[in-house]
Amino acid sequence: MFSFIHPDNYDQQLTQKQQDIAELFSAFDLPDFDIYESERLNYRQRAEFRVWHDGDALDYIMFNSETKQKFRVEYFPVASELINKAMKALISEIKDNQVLRQRLFQVDFLSTLSGELLISLLYHKQLDQAWTDAAKVLKENLSAIAPVDIIGRAKKQKIVLDKDYVTEVLTVQGKNYQYQQVENSFTQPNGKVNEKMLTWAQQATAGLGGDLIELYCGNGNFSIALAQNFDRVLGTEISKTSVKSAQVNIALNKMDNIDIVRMSSEEFSQAMNGERQFRRLEGFDLTQYNYETVLVDPPRAGLDPDSVELVSRFERIIYISCNPETLKDNLAVLTKTHNIEKFALFDQFPYTHHVETGVVLTRK
Repeated sequence: MFSFIHPDNYDQQLTQKQQDIAELFSAFDLPDFDIYESERLNYRQRAEFRVWHDGDALDYIMFNSETKQKFRVEYFPVASELINKAMKALISEIKDNQVLRQRLFQVDFLSTLSGELLISLLYHKQLDQAWTDAAKVLKENLSAIAPVDIIGRAKKQKIVLDKDYVTEVLTVQGKNYQYQQVENSFTQPNGKVNEKMLTWAQQATAGLGGDLIELYCGNGNFSIALAQNFDRVLGTEISKTSVKSAQVNIALNKMDNIDIVRMSSEEFSQAMNGERQFRRLEGFDLTQYNYETVLVDPPRAGLDPDSVELVSRFERIIYISCNPETLKDNLAVLTKTHNIEKFALFDQFPYTHHVETGVVLTRK
């Protein structure tokens, strides 16, 4: 079922992506763009599977995206080696345990390059003390593989043994950065390519100084790695969970020049313009920031028109995109005021049509 995922196909599929991106952005005056490859196999730090019960058998399954037919998964070549080890060990532990397997319908795995593991078990039943006791034994047994935590989920119920996050360690130009990554919150799935993205962004902003404004900052992925290049960093993020993680990560990395506020890009624009006052900005004097550099890493929908107008006010824009189509639409507007200085392709999702891109724009 995974015959299209093979190291022998990697260079060919990456070359095709380069050609597709060059064609898609042919209307723009692009510089020669940098290409950042992925590991050929076992590059993904997250995976989720449905669980199929057939008599005494218990299997992970996925669904063919075209035919919608289910197929059994014993080994998932895109997932980290740690996830694959855990997949096998988990099934072995719970297949004969009625408390843990009954009404189990999905398993989510979150691993790290630093060797931690979080497993979420999703059920169509309420979880009781018997489940908790069995899950504690499961956690202890799986700890032979790696430091592991277990989460049990059911309708309006969440049991955590013992924490609902992992701590990733990413190495960027020889320096280690720690990131709390919480279950069900967004993190970059390809850890090694994420390190390359952070390296590219660090190099692209080296020596700039001044202040960095980051919209859609998530758990501080870019803010923390780039803080060394700026006097101050102000990040905005709408997700409460991500803001909390960003605050934890600032402390973990002993940063003293980063502030994170929970607000949307639209709200930040209104605050910048003096149109609205926000209690969340008490203690911040937005007029004191040097608005020369902005970094955006929006969702697949790209930047809305108000956000495009906002970032166009900055002298320098760093745009990280997970959707070339919406990036193209945004660049059609941004290149009226800015030139494309750097362009990069990050193969975050090998063997698929998805790509991550990075663009640096400077005011004309």
